[in-house]
Amino acid sequence: MHNQLAAAVALLILAPLPALAQQDGTRRIAFEPNFTQIASGKWTGKRLPDGQPDVEGHWSNTVSNHSNFTDPQGGIPGDPTPPRKPLGPRESRAPSRVSDPADGQVPFQPWARARQQEFSANFHNPTKPQYIEPLARCAPGGIPKSLMWHGYEIRQYPGYVLFLFDSGSRIIHLDGKPHLPESIKLWNGDSRGHWEGNTLVVDATNNNGKALFGRTGEFASENLQVSERYIFAPDGQRYNYVGTFTDPTVYTRSWTATIPARRRDGSDVTDGWHYEVAINQAGGKPVVERYERICAENNIGFGSVAKTPAK
Repeated sequence: MHNQLAAAVALLILAPLPALAQQDGTRRIAFEPNFTQIASGKWTGKRLPDGQPDVEGHWSNTVSNHSNFTDPQGGIPGDPTPPRKPLGPRESRAPSRVSDPADGQVPFQPWARARQQEFSANFHNPTKPQYIEPLARCAPGGIPKSLMWHGYEIRQYPGYVLFLFDSGSRIIHLDGKPHLPESIKLWNGDSRGHWEGNTLVVDATNNNGKALFGRTGEFASENLQVSERYIFAPDGQRYNYVGTFTDPTVYTRSWTATIPARRRDGSDVTDGWHYEVAINQAGGKPVVERYERICAENNIGFGSVAKTPAK
C-alpha cells in the first residue's frame, strides 16, 4: 500500500479498536480503557554500553489516538460520521489525558478557551486556513501529539535519545549542554534531559507554538515550557509520559498530561495506526522497518492541502 493511501486510511481510524486474538498467537493492537500506573524507581532491566536504560524499539500509546485530547475514546466533537460502535457513558471511557487539574480540562484563559472551541467547532468545515489541522498540512506533530499519532521508534546513542515519528523526529540531549537561544523556535521544541533510575527526565523549551495537541484544538504559545518524565516499567515493556505544561500567556495555571505507551514487537500484528511497520526477512531474521512517509521525507512541502482554484 502506498504511504499516502496508508496515511489516509489511518486518518479514518477514530474509534476504539476491538481486542482480537489470532490463532498463531500474535496480538492485534487494542486500545485499553485505562492505563497502568508506573512508579519512578530503580532500573532493573538491560543497559546500553553508555549506561542508559535500554528502551530502544517501537512504541505507541495505548489509549486511542489524537482525535480528542480530553476524551480520548470520545471521538471528534460534531463528527458527521459517527464511530463504528456506539459510545458508552463518559465514565466508562478512558480518562482525560489531562491528569491535573482533577476536572480533566486544560485550564485555558478565557480568550484561549474561546479560540480552542472555535477550532473544534470548525474542524469538519475548515472555511479558514486556521481551521486546518497543522498535521494535515505535513507539519510535525509537536509536543505532546507526536506520542499519540501512530507509533514511533526510540533509538539511543551515547549522549542522546532519538524519537523517530512519522511526522518528523525529536532529539533529547543528555550531554548537559544549554538550551538553544530563545530566538530559535522548533515544532518539537529543544529537549535537554537526564536519567533518574527508570525515568527519563526532560526539559523542553523553544517551542514554536504552532502545533495542536489534538483535533479538538488544544494549544500552547511559543512561551511553553514542558517538564517531562518518561517513567519506564522495570521490564521495559511500558512507560507513562507525564508532562507538566507551563505557559502563563495561555493557561491560568500549570497542568499535567499523562499518556501511557507500550512496546510493540514481532508478536503484534502490524496495522495502520499503532504498529505501522513492515517486517522483512534478512539472513533468516525478521527486520522491522518503518514506512517512509512523504511528509517526513520532505517529498511534499508544508501547506500542501486541497485548494479551491482561483476564479
